Amino acid sequence: MKRYLNFINGEWCSSASEKFAPIYNPANGEVLGEVIQSTKEDVDLAVQAAKNAQKSWRLVPAPERADYLYKVAYLLKERKEHIAQILTSEMGKVISEARGEVQEAIDMAYYMAGEGRRMFGDTVPSELRNKFALSVRVPVGVAGLITPWNFPIAIASWKSLPALVTGNAVVWKPATETPMVAYEFVRVYEEAGLPKGLINLVNGSGSVVGNAMVDHPDIDLISFTGSNEVGKEINGRAGALLKRTSLEMGGKNAVTVLEDANLDLAVDGILWGAFGTSGQRCTATSRIIVHESVKEALEQKLLNRIGELKLGNGLDETVKVGPVINRSSLERIHEFVQIGKDEGAKLLTGGHYVTEEGLEFGNYYAPTIFTDVTPDMRIAQEEIFGPVASIIPVKSLEEAVEVNNSVEFGLSSAIFTADVNKAFQAMRDLDTGIVYINAGTTGAEIHLPFGGTKGTGNGHRDSGVASLDVYTEWKSIYIDYSGKLQRAQIDNY
Repeated sequence: MKRYLNFINGEWCSSASEKFAPIYNPANGEVLGEVIQSTKEDVDLAVQAAKNAQKSWRLVPAPERADYLYKVAYLLKERKEHIAQILTSEMGKVISEARGEVQEAIDMAYYMAGEGRRMFGDTVPSELRNKFALSVRVPVGVAGLITPWNFPIAIASWKSLPALVTGNAVVWKPATETPMVAYEFVRVYEEAGLPKGLINLVNGSGSVVGNAMVDHPDIDLISFTGSNEVGKEINGRAGALLKRTSLEMGGKNAVTVLEDANLDLAVDGILWGAFGTSGQRCTATSRIIVHESVKEALEQKLLNRIGELKLGNGLDETVKVGPVINRSSLERIHEFVQIGKDEGAKLLTGGHYVTEEGLEFGNYYAPTIFTDVTPDMRIAQEEIFGPVASIIPVKSLEEAVEVNNSVEFGLSSAIFTADVNKAFQAMRDLDTGIVYINAGTTGAEIHLPFGGTKGTGNGHRDSGVASLDVYTEWKSIYIDYSGKLQRAQIDNY
């Protein structure tokens, strides 16, 4: 049985705890290996290594730092299938999605390597004679990254790559469920020749490792993707230490289908958004807001297509819906289905565990749709994080927008319509960080900001140029070559 260790100061190492936890395949319950459970002292060692390494790394020119990222991109591309197979075995998503996720990390590596030559500041005219004024980006210091299991390499790439190219060092706590992918990613960094101490991997629980990172005085920022409950706690504790936090949390995303929509296209988008990754995405389609005039037609098309979805081990190329991550998630999904029934929603399809022969040892839940859901029901307000979607009928675009915006989250939204005027109205009025027109709620590209409004986050963004703002401080510089003291706002007026 393979054991997965920490990576601290360029060395693979165990922990004084000498405790290991099993790693399960959610498709069949098979034990894939064991992962070390770290202590606060391991975090201390990792932070010290990062702090020491960052002192010299910040002085390396950004284009030279970017050269390592190009090597990371090349190695990821070379190992794409290998990592994708591990990702599916460990996390459960179907193999085509796993390949897409690894490609996202490849794309991010190339993109952020390019930012090594595009880390622009501003040069502006001074209001005084013989004076020069400009601004530049400088690294924050040591970045603490806490990442989830549902996108174990994509989200880690969103955070670690911009952190490194901007001159920071990294301490990374991956999700307890997906340490094998984390190992593979760090191996890539190691083989790319990244100097020791710049990437440090500390496995373990949130209660021990995560808490130690949040409270550590030498970690300058925390970038977290996960639940609202944990994110709010991190924000409060880190904020008390004046530590920067970047939070990407929940979503309750909706597809709106208007009366003039291409229903077949809408069904394609809904099925992919609701049941891709078995609904375990922060951008998953959890609500379907549909104009009442096409509600029945849409429902029938969804029922026809859902019946064609094959459940099973994601390594099977014919499988469309894999397992959910673990038994507790499975039970939570089923509890929400019962809540929906108790609230008076009509169960259109699904709503049960799948335990047929060949699937009985995995964590499978049938793709589920409720209809005649009202916007105030819990299943229409709370994040379920599973293959469950709710149909909410409306009478107009204005009502659809109101329903869309009625939840505490604001990550992603989508609208299907053939009316360009309605599309632009939706782009203006939907209160989410991401908006799709005639596409589902998932499918973000790495060169645009990723994140949301309201309870989804705290204003920062992963991905795109906006992610550089998380890992840099602005420094304004004034050069006076007049040979005399010039006082701004005084001597020039």
